[in-house]
Amino acid sequence: MMSRTQISLDPELQQKARQRAARLGVSFAEYVRRVVERDLGRARPKRGPSAVFNLGSSGGADVAREKDEMVGEAVAAKRVSHRRRR
Repeated sequence: MMSRTQISLDPELQQKARQRAARLGVSFAEYVRRVVERDLGRARPKRGPSAVFNLGSSGGADVAREKDEMVGEAVAAKRVSHRRRR
């Protein structure tokens, strides 16, 4: 569980920290947490791309190769459905 903490920073330092957080694509609070963790030697382990890929089985489906066919089938099914409503 997180504990709420209030800090005071020099306005220029705060602005630079907010800009750095924005460049990293994280909130200011997350940026401060990371800096404190790194300073205390508790930096989070960095994860590589493998942390995102191969998380589960697709069951043999290959959407990348079959996407055009799948989109065509979905469009055709939508047209049939739309015609039936008329």
